[in-house]
Amino acid sequence: MGLTELFTYSSAELDAIQLSLKVALLCTIIILPIAVLIGWFLARKQFFGKSIIEGVLHLPLVLPPVTVGYILLITLGRNGWLGSFFYSHWGIQIAFSFPAAVIAAIVVSFPLVTRSIRLSVELVDKNYEDAARTLGASSLRVFFTVTLPLALPGVISGAILAFARSLGEFGATISFAGNITGETQTLPLAIFSSMQVPGQETSTMRLVIVSVILSLLAMIGAEYLNRRILKNKA
Repeated sequence: MGLTELFTYSSAELDAIQLSLKVALLCTIIILPIAVLIGWFLARKQFFGKSIIEGVLHLPLVLPPVTVGYILLITLGRNGWLGSFFYSHWGIQIAFSFPAAVIAAIVVSFPLVTRSIRLSVELVDKNYEDAARTLGASSLRVFFTVTLPLALPGVISGAILAFARSLGEFGATISFAGNITGETQTLPLAIFSSMQVPGQETSTMRLVIVSVILSLLAMIGAEYLNRRILKNKA
């Protein structure tokens, strides 16, 4: 296996890499504002049934990813109770499409982001928030000028966790979005498909290398940004 062969990517492989990056980026953009809101709510509010809601939100962390994909399929599939509504009224088929890949990534990534943000908000001293309110700041202004800046390391970590988790998502995607080349075949699915074909060891290795590099860069980036933020606060 020569270096030239090892780093010569086919169009299908490049499509899978590009699709993975697109899914991960969209997932992160969509999930972050919702996770910030819910993470803050869980950190600052006490209400009846809170533990049940937290359990449901974190369920994708412990469920097999294929199970998550199946639940999405029977919910948003063409014959699902919600998917059939979209299809019959607007002709929209969610399952086995690019949006399905994004939705699968969002569902499996959401608990990680929410947990990271919730823990970060819980570490913010409430005395700072109370002091800002005493000076006449509204709750919204307190959130954006006090709570959110102090919880920023957790928000950034959560965002990068979502990005990295989306890059590695396999089970829910293949169950709900399928393995369609150029449309839903992300990097993990391309690796899986390549592994099933005899003589495709070089292709598999190429994709594995990209997967490792992207994941490593995401984690290094998260650590670097956290250190910069903590250094600026010091």
